[in-house]
Amino acid sequence: MTDTQTPPLPPDADTDNGTAPTTEGVYRVLARKYRPRRFADLVGQDALVRTLTNAFASGRLAHAYLLCGVRGIGKTTSARIIARALNCIGADGTGTAPTIEPCGACENCRAIADDRHVDVLEMDAASRTGVGDIRELIDGVRYLPTMGRFKVYIIDEVHMLSLPAFNALLKTLEEPPAHVKFIFATTEVRKLPVTVLSRCQRFDLRRLDEELLAAHFATIAEAEGARISAGALALIARAADGSVRDGLSLLDQAIGHGPNDPIDESMVRDMLGLADRIEVFDLFEAIIGGDIAGALDRLGVQYRAGADPVIVVQDLLEICHWLTRLKLTPEAADDPGLPEAERVRGASLAERLSVPEITRCWQILLKGLGEAQTAPAPLPAVEMVLVRLAYASDLPTPADLVRKLDSGSDGTQAPAPARAQPSGPAPTATHPRAAAMAHPAPDPDPDPAPDPAPETAPQGRHSGPAPRSFEAAVRLFAEHGEMILYTHLRDNVHLVRFEPGSIEIRPTSAAPAKLANDLSQCLSRWTGSRWVVAVSGAPGGPTLAERDAAEDTAAKAAAARDPLVREILDAFPGAEITAVRGPRSAEGSTDGDPDR
Repeated sequence: MTDTQTPPLPPDADTDNGTAPTTEGVYRVLARKYRPRRFADLVGQDALVRTLTNAFASGRLAHAYLLCGVRGIGKTTSARIIARALNCIGADGTGTAPTIEPCGACENCRAIADDRHVDVLEMDAASRTGVGDIRELIDGVRYLPTMGRFKVYIIDEVHMLSLPAFNALLKTLEEPPAHVKFIFATTEVRKLPVTVLSRCQRFDLRRLDEELLAAHFATIAEAEGARISAGALALIARAADGSVRDGLSLLDQAIGHGPNDPIDESMVRDMLGLADRIEVFDLFEAIIGGDIAGALDRLGVQYRAGADPVIVVQDLLEICHWLTRLKLTPEAADDPGLPEAERVRGASLAERLSVPEITRCWQILLKGLGEAQTAPAPLPAVEMVLVRLAYASDLPTPADLVRKLDSGSDGTQAPAPARAQPSGPAPTATHPRAAAMAHPAPDPDPDPAPDPAPETAPQGRHSGPAPRSFEAAVRLFAEHGEMILYTHLRDNVHLVRFEPGSIEIRPTSAAPAKLANDLSQCLSRWTGSRWVVAVSGAPGGPTLAERDAAEDTAAKAAAARDPLVREILDAFPGAEITAVRGPRSAEGSTDGDPDR
């Protein structure tokens, strides 16, 4: 049923659906001339043909079919074949049941082919999307067929219907009369309501691979008397992107490009605006070699020869994908059907490049493809992509960066990080790799200075004198942007004892476990002197938040006792004191005035 070597039916065996009988001397394009008229003519849709064959043989015919797939894959053609199979009565007119092999000669088959059958109604939902169109269509459901066995409603691009139109169709779609069949076709099945999907028998017409398309096009080219090379057919099949109709349109164009001459690969490349595969590999090698001038020259040559810059980027992406496959499955290069460039040049490049390098090329090209497609002028955009890719080829991979940071940029062992104090927390949390990136290690000093004494304070960023109170110490966290620690120190810490360089605290259960260690490290780093923070079990004083709340309450009570404030409160019933503002001392406490 999908043998592409079987010669297509002659164009005069039947008329094309939707057209008048062929007029002598009027040319029909290949996509219409070789449109399948039987299930046996469908290419690559074995699942659809096998399921429908068994359904017709057993009489298990669904009341609604949904055909999904990309454009040009055969959805509408399959719907028309199903309509013929449902209504065919045989060449002698004695058929009494649907048949999987419509004869094409009976009155029903000819009328459906001529698009004049009164019981087969085809509707384009892209142009008739409203609920009124659907109501007009289903008004005829109640009437019996006039000519055929079934009334068949074919709705193309059904996803374009509006939501009210779908709702109007639902009840009839779920329980249609026995003489009615619905056939829907769509390229956007995800846009259909699930209520429609659940009422249909769904068939996903698969995208055809390049080998199957090339074989099918070779059969049609032979029937047309065209001389076309296998490489040219492969290019057409690749450009068709799985669509039979698109590929036939390209084949028609190629035959018209050289009607009396052999059609070779270079002619099809010129027609499609493709770059030669060898030239694309040369361009890729120039890019990964950092030869930006050579890469731009090669791109210019391909552009002047007619290659589309956007397609050149797509070809480079295909090379990246192919090289990745060769890295992961080297036996893929043993396929004898592959072109020489793919096997030889691809295997050579796969040995030279690592997977991280290929992945980086893929990411840059993929980003550049979108830029080129949206740029006002694609050529300059692609040139900038090649420049970016060529410069990136000189950059080390992340693994190389890690190795260099571990061993030093000149191959020597990187200096060890400063030793921590014998007691107390480490002075800094900076990772040695990050420190090496921010401040590269200087050349070794022939007379290195002796190690600092253990009592030497850890090096850090000074921010003024050491705090003289716990409140001032906590305020440093807000000044340095450590707001999470600042909040915990205010809300979840009871101070037991404070001395410059030594703090004893009792954290609450809501405080993080590393709060004392973080407090010690930060104060040591910010003040330039070592701070020891100990955790105690003593009750300690109230938290800073509790103390501030108590002070605010006392300040409001004192303010309320003021005669002037009392008169104001009495003059405005319902008024209340929300805040008492006044100067604070350098340590964050009030100036001693209870009224502030």
